[in-house]
Amino acid sequence: MSYDPPPPSYTYPWQPAPPEPPRPAHRPPREPLGHHSDLRVLRSAYRWQRRTATLTALGYFTLFLILSACAPGVMTSTVADGIPAGLLLALLQLPVTWLAIALYEHTARRHVDPLADRIRKEAELNARRGAVR
Repeated sequence: MSYDPPPPSYTYPWQPAPPEPPRPAHRPPREPLGHHSDLRVLRSAYRWQRRTATLTALGYFTLFLILSACAPGVMTSTVADGIPAGLLLALLQLPVTWLAIALYEHTARRHVDPLADRIRKEAELNARRGAVR
């Protein structure tokens, strides 16, 4: 058997009753947009997109620099018809940069843009709901 304490008795009859606890406000079915986890997902997708494209372009450029500094014999060797390997690798930087741009565009269309569109639509809906109230 549990013991329930009696309700508080007031020493003086004119003593005011304690205030009732505040009632929780009406909460929308979803949290406000500023605290939503979709923004964290969007930031991480955008971060992954930037890192992938940057590492593609800078990784190749760094490889080219390391080969130029540490392996000059490789860079001066001829590949075909007297074309040095260093020149061929330098000319390949342009297609690698295009590849990085294409990779950036692909990841934007596939991962980042759909998330941004969904968040934008939710923000518009939240703004309309706020205007109706």
